[in-house]
Amino acid sequence: MILADGKSDEHLAGILWELQRRGLGALVSRPTPRQLHRLTREARAGLRVRPVAQGRVVRLAGPLGIEPIGATVALVAAGTSDVPLAEEARAILVELGVRCVSAYDVGVAGLHRLIRALRVLERRAPAAYVVFAGREGALPTVVAGLVSAPVVGVPVSVGYGRGGRGEAALNAMLQSCAPIAVVNIDASVPAALWAARVARQRATGAAPRSGAKERQVRARLLRSGQGLL
Repeated sequence: MILADGKSDEHLAGILWELQRRGLGALVSRPTPRQLHRLTREARAGLRVRPVAQGRVVRLAGPLGIEPIGATVALVAAGTSDVPLAEEARAILVELGVRCVSAYDVGVAGLHRLIRALRVLERRAPAAYVVFAGREGALPTVVAGLVSAPVVGVPVSVGYGRGGRGEAALNAMLQSCAPIAVVNIDASVPAALWAARVARQRATGAAPRSGAKERQVRARLLRSGQGLL
């Protein structure tokens, strides 16, 4: 994973060209419009990149050094404002070889919709649930009280006034009476990576370990003296 935020256009492009030269792939999260424009130009020059999740993620073609996980993760979003973050998480999970199922617009204001959706999702036996909610952020707690799989809550920066922009949602999730994991506001990428680790553990029945390809990639990077980018 490469976080684009804070990097100059030249630095980001340089990292991707170097990874492509080494025959490696990558996922770039949160590129700015200016960075996307620069990467589009680089693509015309031969950089094998493509935007996914409406440009919230950029995929550099090539191996990620991670073996496909082969498990299922459920994405649950309270409202349509939360969907872009959920789709960002989906893009990451799919590239990591995780199957995704989803239920959107099933917030606590209409619990009957959530109950119906969970019945459908549970048939797929998800290894984990990634639940997105803004405003009062109650949805992850409710989901965790109804399912047996681990739940990670993602506070979303919607809402206004006191506690708006995800602050109330974050505080509510941290105070959840049901056992959940919580990431920072709008942190869909860390939530997706957390869910992928849980899914890998479920699929293998053991603690997460680096796959053979991942170990080879790490060894090559260390031998190069460059470390991990």
